[in-house]
Amino acid sequence: MYQDAKERYSRYNIDTEAVLEKMKHIPVSINCWQGDDVIGFEKGAGALSGGIQTTGNYPGRARNAQELMQDFEFASSLIPGAKRLNLHASYLISDRDKDRNEIEVEDYKAWVDFAKKNRLGLDFNPTCFSHPMVVNNLTLSSPHKNVRDFWIEHCRRSRRVAAYFAKELNTHCVCNLWIPDGFKDTPADRLTPRLRLKDALDEIFEEKLDGVIDSVESKVFGIGVESFTVGSSEFYLAYASHHDGVYQLLDSGHYHPTEVISEKLPALLCFFDRIPLHVTRAVRWDSDHVVRLDDEIKEIAKEIVRNDAEEKVLIGLDFFDASINRIAAWVIGTRNMQKAMMMALLEDNARMKADQESEDYTHLLAYSEEMKTLPWQEVWNEFLIRENLADDFSWYDDIKKYEKDVLSKRG
Repeated sequence: MYQDAKERYSRYNIDTEAVLEKMKHIPVSINCWQGDDVIGFEKGAGALSGGIQTTGNYPGRARNAQELMQDFEFASSLIPGAKRLNLHASYLISDRDKDRNEIEVEDYKAWVDFAKKNRLGLDFNPTCFSHPMVVNNLTLSSPHKNVRDFWIEHCRRSRRVAAYFAKELNTHCVCNLWIPDGFKDTPADRLTPRLRLKDALDEIFEEKLDGVIDSVESKVFGIGVESFTVGSSEFYLAYASHHDGVYQLLDSGHYHPTEVISEKLPALLCFFDRIPLHVTRAVRWDSDHVVRLDDEIKEIAKEIVRNDAEEKVLIGLDFFDASINRIAAWVIGTRNMQKAMMMALLEDNARMKADQESEDYTHLLAYSEEMKTLPWQEVWNEFLIRENLADDFSWYDDIKKYEKDVLSKRG
């Protein structure tokens, strides 16, 4: 069936062998926090707070580092291609009870060892939520200097951890900053909190660190901050445009429901050499649902491929669903991102661009619709086979067996 698909694609000047080779080298950074409902390993860690929330109580949540690593290894065994692991600072592994402004690189050595064992790159995030020092839903923009200083120090130390990852693993490390800061009701002053945030960011990014790709992540709103978000898209885009080495991360669930980040990608590619992503799925005014193979994820992938930006756009995932099997969520979400990339690679983008430039819009419409009916699934199945994975739905049986043998015994 693959040979038939290969021949059919060749009629459209599409080399499926080249696509399969490229797919092997496009990494997806998989979010660790799907495996344990964003709880982390800090002493006394509990429910989420600070503008985010996870719902559901599906059995088998990872309760410690050993279980999370075990679950991630199993999920990875069902996911083809190159993979990275995205960590939050709250996933430190330490015998000491450390506060977040005390974290050190040694607290993440076990993760480096894990990454080396599994041939993973690592990305990192300061954890600026679910902590007593998130005072009135404010961190880096707080009017209280002691609060700002606490989080500035945490973010500085997080960047040093990212540099440690980059050095040890000989690859870049995206260090992404998201804060929940905002107000539940209409503020009297929108400017001053942003000026405080700007000054705090300047302090955080003052130290130059090799291998670290710094990014700032905007959001349209969060739980408890429905009326005003300090770190808006406009603020972070302006900040990144004025600070070399700092990039705006685009999260596909952090904009107004009528906005899509696929359209933002080619705009930012005019000015930035890198664009970090958090691919998630928004539902109405909420985000962080498991990624489906929907229209927007296909458009995101198309913009990456059409603009030869596979190395410029750094694909990460960000979802957490506690209502379903967490390992299945990892596999489904990651595979869907990879499927979208393969579908984009299996289009005759050169011809469609030529149609647009020559203003042959009739052929462009007809040809782009023809692309949708080509047998991309057979090329995907061949990719799975070459990655030593089954080309059918048997991966789900493997997950259910793991749930019975491992997850169900966690109480």
